[in-house]
Amino acid sequence: MPKKPTIDDARLILELYDLRREAEMRKARHWWVATFWPKCADDFVKVATAMGTEENNWLRQVGGYWGIAVSFVLNGVLSEKLFFQVSFCGEMYFIFAKVTPFLPELREKMKNPEMFLTIEKAIMGSKLARAQFEKVEARVAAMRQQK
Repeated sequence: MPKKPTIDDARLILELYDLRREAEMRKARHWWVATFWPKCADDFVKVATAMGTEENNWLRQVGGYWGIAVSFVLNGVLSEKLFFQVSFCGEMYFIFAKVTPFLPELREKMKNPEMFLTIEKAIMGSKLARAQFEKVEARVAAMRQQK
């Protein structure tokens, strides 16, 4: 995965950032970060199978965004060093930490062994990302206890 950042990498990061500013995406991101706190796989499945609801749309929109964005890193299109900075993808770590405790069960219940797989591969395949994720994961676990 390691690749020296280029001007094109910087441009792509800015484009990805700009996409996050779209109005509906902002609502979706806010819902994921502030409102959606699944305690188990069933909480996630309930939203994931409620097709046509606003929450289902938001769940898929944000999950899809981060899956696509991280695929650029996995395929060598985008610098790992730039992408995995907390200032850019801290939200991805946060969202992934919310589902990590029950991810195997979630994949089984959704009959989708690839659910969150690109995000997982990217984080676990990068020393930088793993170190950042561990910090965020601990914070999310503490926050979950307060919910």
